[in-house]
Amino acid sequence: MTRIVITGGAGRLGRSLVAGLADAGSEIVSLDRAHPAGFARDGVATVDIDLSDADAAASALRDARADALIHLAAIAVPFSAPEDVILRTNAGLAASVLGGAVDAGIPRIIAASSPTVLGYGAPTGWAPDRFPLDEDTPPRPWNAYALSKLIIEQSVQMYARQTGDAVRLASFRPCYVIAPEEWAGAPTQQGHTVRERLDDPALSAPAVFNYVDARDVADFCGVLLGAMGEIPNAETFFVGADDALAREPLAELVPQYFPGTERSAAVLTGTSPAFSNAKARRLLGWSPTRSWRDQLVDAPASESRKALA
Repeated sequence: MTRIVITGGAGRLGRSLVAGLADAGSEIVSLDRAHPAGFARDGVATVDIDLSDADAAASALRDARADALIHLAAIAVPFSAPEDVILRTNAGLAASVLGGAVDAGIPRIIAASSPTVLGYGAPTGWAPDRFPLDEDTPPRPWNAYALSKLIIEQSVQMYARQTGDAVRLASFRPCYVIAPEEWAGAPTQQGHTVRERLDDPALSAPAVFNYVDARDVADFCGVLLGAMGEIPNAETFFVGADDALAREPLAELVPQYFPGTERSAAVLTGTSPAFSNAKARRLLGWSPTRSWRDQLVDAPASESRKALA
């Protein structure tokens, strides 16, 4: 049985990873500052810990005797804390957790990054040369959160250079995560419901209309863990849905919110998303199975029947 440590396991994305990977037969150790009552289940152990304490993190990772680590723990929302706190916290967690995992001899390490590394929403403007955006799109972070996530990706690459093939590493950029309960009306990370984000494109525009079901991210991580010995080390992957969180084509919507993208966004016809998951399909054989069209509770029949582009 595979034993997996998940940092930030009590968070929005972490809960789905813990449940999904446990259901798939893995033994899970969740490390987080606190776990709610009833969180533990068969095959899941919990450790309440401040992972910013490098010594405590290193000790917990040694004690876990794990086959793999998935690092999610971070300040998860841009501008939710002072910029220096976000940068210091997220970069520090990467150092203590990833470094501690390497020192503990954990052979497979995955770290969560973010699409925000690409720099959309920059106050000075943002107009990429092409869509869809993918792993070859140059990172241009403009805030501490995005920069901290790029540091995480670079930390993954650093440890790969230190350890060679003795440790297999990867990072992934999950699009705007929607947890299972949010399809039924629970508020999303920014406080709006999924339906409100669909009804008012201005709410989804800051994320360039990207999204992914948290359970699809769990499935991705399971596939990635199984493939890490067969793919190049320290790869980065976008993880997103096959469509956009929008009722209109992004060829029409994106230029309204990102001036200067009229020509580059013209390829985003039908339900095409702004972010490509083609690399994950090509290298891993993974593809998402959930869309807002089939997951949103009480979605109009005309929407649920729409075929994805």
